[in-house]
Amino acid sequence: MSDQGFEVFGTTEKGEPVYRVKIAGGGLTANVITWGAAIQDLRLDGHQPPLVLGFETFDPYPVHSPYFGATPGRCANRISAGRFVLDGKQYQLETNQPGIGHLHGGTDGIGRSNWTIVEHAADKVVLRIVDPDGRAGYPGNCTVTATYHLEDGGVLSVVYEATTDQPTLANICQHSYFNLDGREDALGHDIMIAADHLVDVDEKQLPTGRLMAVAGTPFDLREMGPMKRFDGDRQVLFDHNYCLSAGRVEKRSVALARSIYSGVSMEMRTTEPGVQLYAAFKLQELPVPGLEGRRYGPFAGFCLETQVWPDAINHPGFPNAVLRPGEVLRQETDYVFSKQ
Repeated sequence: MSDQGFEVFGTTEKGEPVYRVKIAGGGLTANVITWGAAIQDLRLDGHQPPLVLGFETFDPYPVHSPYFGATPGRCANRISAGRFVLDGKQYQLETNQPGIGHLHGGTDGIGRSNWTIVEHAADKVVLRIVDPDGRAGYPGNCTVTATYHLEDGGVLSVVYEATTDQPTLANICQHSYFNLDGREDALGHDIMIAADHLVDVDEKQLPTGRLMAVAGTPFDLREMGPMKRFDGDRQVLFDHNYCLSAGRVEKRSVALARSIYSGVSMEMRTTEPGVQLYAAFKLQELPVPGLEGRRYGPFAGFCLETQVWPDAINHPGFPNAVLRPGEVLRQETDYVFSKQ
């Protein structure tokens, strides 16, 4: 460990050093790496297993990581066909999901690029990246800052800020895969999300523009219940955006997850209008081990990605995902951990 408080974790294909920094506070300890501004490891005092999925070394990240702990953007989630119109001009983004569209900022978005550490304290780290004009088809140079702060009461505070020099899209999210008990899959968790609707999607998981009421469906998570649930004899496969509000609001509590095995709970508070619940059913068994030699496969963790609703730019009435010069996009989410 260097005297700056961080160490070299690996090297990118371009020869850039990837740094890892350790922060601790509020009963939590986290390791954050500059590649993707990713949370590489997260621990709760009194609970041995890691709370997130990750790798012990850097080399697996560019090849095998489905955004473990990363910060996708500049526009997270899906954009249909990678197309949108902004101020009368049509843009075509990289279609890194062939036949579907654009996902998570593209193949070399900020979630798969090396950030710079601009501030580091015992319980906090601040990272920054400039997403250049034209990358993946996005207009404008967009500067994004990620602040991870471990606060009293088991709080992992995540704050993203973004500015731009041209009108553009901006929608950042934290993409950690959580597992609150260290078991092979995360299906032994109960979950609650305070949302009456979710974004209706088609067979390609692209928004139709409609909202679906959760009442009377297996997607109703308004009361605490099992993440493993069924629609008839078919297991519900969660990869859905729950609608929390019509726009960004003051930070409030919106979700709660708890392992029935470990007694570890995670409350989530956010300013964001949506949260994507992804149960990692698409995660194929990885050929390399994860943290502590763990093997990751389907359902190994779950994501609660707080963000603007997917494909918002193409659906009137969806929350605003446009960022303009002179504005500061500020997204705040707290993950609050405790153990019974």
